[in-house]
Amino acid sequence: MAPVKVGDKLPSVDLFEDSPANKVNICDLTAGKKVVLFAVPGAFTPGCSKTHLPGYVENADKMKADGVGEIVCVSVNDPYVMAAWGAQHNTKGKIRMLADPSGNFIKALDLGTNLPPLGGFRSKRFSMVIEDSKVQELNVEPDGTGLSCSLADKLKYKK
Repeated sequence: MAPVKVGDKLPSVDLFEDSPANKVNICDLTAGKKVVLFAVPGAFTPGCSKTHLPGYVENADKMKADGVGEIVCVSVNDPYVMAAWGAQHNTKGKIRMLADPSGNFIKALDLGTNLPPLGGFRSKRFSMVIEDSKVQELNVEPDGTGLSCSLADKLKYKK
């Protein structure tokens, strides 16, 4: 399997928002609109909490004013952890915090990595711009976890 690339259609995978009872199919969510999605190795981890998520929170209003319909954060965590992390960073109305507890979405994209100190299988750090469920821009950190090309201010979503 090869990693997802620009032009690919997203896999139809259910993620979870706030609780295991609230499934969100990523293809349904991205159908017919422009979506910015970014993924992090783990909620509450230092780089994710101090830099990555806050950058998207700060830029959310500008992105939405520029035509982005949704901003989505994904992590291989449970939905309760993602909801608590989102509440701590005031993401309500700005960023949808979606959990991929078994890593099914990240595995389907082939953008996973093994990080034993964080519990094993996790997502590489990346960002993408999606239009009508197709990847238009993809930025995967060269080392999988760094903070450079996947930051909010690096996206070229206004093309």
